[in-house]
Amino acid sequence: MAVVNGDEAGVPEGAQSRPISSIVIITAVQSQALPLAEKFQLVEDAALSAEGFPWVRYSGVYKNLCLNVIWLGKDLALGVDSVGTVSAALVAYASIQALKPDLIINAGTAGGLKSKGATIGDVFLPSHVAFHDRRNPLPAGKLSTGNSLDICPQDEKLITANDAAVKDMEGAAIAYVADLLKIPIIFIKAVSYIVHDEKPDSDNYLKNLMGGSVALDEAVVRAIEFTNGKRLSEL
Repeated sequence: MAVVNGDEAGVPEGAQSRPISSIVIITAVQSQALPLAEKFQLVEDAALSAEGFPWVRYSGVYKNLCLNVIWLGKDLALGVDSVGTVSAALVAYASIQALKPDLIINAGTAGGLKSKGATIGDVFLPSHVAFHDRRNPLPAGKLSTGNSLDICPQDEKLITANDAAVKDMEGAAIAYVADLLKIPIIFIKAVSYIVHDEKPDSDNYLKNLMGGSVALDEAVVRAIEFTNGKRLSEL
């Protein structure tokens, strides 16, 4: 399993050798969080921080794991899903500070790059992440993150330079915070649209989103089952 920040030098002493006991799963939207909460029989829990933040958390125990599934919530002013790098970074920081997880899983749908053979419903476990809208040279990565579903020509050049197979709106921001706080992270991204294809009509868009979401849920469940009882060094 592709674990980012999982090298021995980057995690607290002893974390590699003890069984994983606590996992935080961060998703962008409710439709990605609720099936996982239902599967693992988690219940809605108190917010992570002071009043005024929209994040929603579900928590409980599954087998030997303390699980927290957190989605970014609705923007309090606009009422739309609070997606993107700012919300993702804030949630990552707050959840690490409050919950002290052994591992973070960032699960979500993403755009696939046809040049990398991505098709609707494929699931990727990226081993590297990078921003594609910082407008500056970036190290190579397999998951590229920006704050828009669309891409401009300059973004496209950076995505290609990153050698990315998928693009999302949260991954690199969460990775940035996890790296600062030395928490290993796994990315699970299911393709729900192809970046360079014609935009689908609403029916096909929802169909593709549903297909990607189903594949995502199945992949996260497999990841949790695989992780249960293991050490970081065994992932």
